[in-house]
Amino acid sequence: MCILLIAIDFVPGWPRVLLGNRDEFHARSSAPAQPWRDAPDCVGGRDLAAGGSWLMQRNDGRFAAVTNLRAGLPAAAPCSRGSLVRDFVIGSGSIEETAQRVLADIDSYGPFNLVLGDASAILVIDGSRAQSHRLGAGVHMLGNGPYGVRWARNERLRERFQRAIAEGMRDEDFLFGLLADTAQPDDADLPDTGMGLERERLLAPVFINGEHYGTRASSLVMHDDEGRLLLRERRFGPGGGVLGEDVWECADGEAEWRPG
Repeated sequence: MCILLIAIDFVPGWPRVLLGNRDEFHARSSAPAQPWRDAPDCVGGRDLAAGGSWLMQRNDGRFAAVTNLRAGLPAAAPCSRGSLVRDFVIGSGSIEETAQRVLADIDSYGPFNLVLGDASAILVIDGSRAQSHRLGAGVHMLGNGPYGVRWARNERLRERFQRAIAEGMRDEDFLFGLLADTAQPDDADLPDTGMGLERERLLAPVFINGEHYGTRASSLVMHDDEGRLLLRERRFGPGGGVLGEDVWECADGEAEWRPG
């Protein structure tokens, strides 16, 4: 993921809500969110270049997501950040055990922020500072900067989401639509990550509409008070054209997959 909102005990009836966009080169090979053949109780997209995932969910509510950290030219690393998501969701280690292991080996991965969640807690690993943070009730944002840094695109999504919930706009389609926002921040509000002004402008909206690089997928994850789990993914091609939408729901341990 490149922008991710995490709402904990904030949306009535839905104690956990995740909204996020995955931005990537359109030429990079990936599979849409679907149950994994080698782990059929898990659902998520798959990076076919490195084998990991940007967002995964398991039938028991265990989930993970990763964002990369942006700082000029991309750095090569021996291990894929997406493997952190895959290994946690498929695995059985606790959040705390996983966080300790990841922090001890953090230099093996490109710069990242990582979210780990299960029925007990949600934790963020801030890769820029090699720290972990247990998340409490409220709305939390992750992006391509260090955890807690208030980039314009992150704050716009947070503010529009909070306003929608306050006004009673809790419909799944409406919340999902918040990720389609192409509003361009003022130049004065853009971060300086060493990529130049034109590149910062391209990467500034919540939804990036580019021919070669842009938002490849929008995702909505919801856990309700009754234990129902939902994952929706809408996929996009160059120029923001919609390629399809897939829906996965799980209740009482029984999952239904509706590809589209």
